[in-house]
Amino acid sequence: MDVITLESQAYKELVTKINAIAKFVIDHQKDDTINPDEMWVDSYEVCTFLKISERTLQRLRSNRIISYSIISGKSYYTIAEIKRMLNEKRIRSTEECMNDLINNHQLHAQQRRTIKTDK
Repeated sequence: MDVITLESQAYKELVTKINAIAKFVIDHQKDDTINPDEMWVDSYEVCTFLKISERTLQRLRSNRIISYSIISGKSYYTIAEIKRMLNEKRIRSTEECMNDLINNHQLHAQQRRTIKTDK
């Protein structure tokens, strides 16, 4: 294994350039090309914005009525799957609540990207 040493100033310049490149890439990503139906939201977001209980969501999972994925112990659902549940009237909520879910998820995702680039 080779050890490479840099002067402190050179290291800081390198980090600054890498951060500038990362910021450029993130700023030029087209968020509008993301299909909202393909976004994944967690149980907390679904329950909060659709105003349903965690138990309702659990029942849908247990009865295999809703498709979901588990990552690190958290359940995630696609927006398309949530819309299907609304259309089939398995979840009682409004279109306005669904729009709030999508908008708040996109806002939260953008904030996370901004925080990562600031570090």
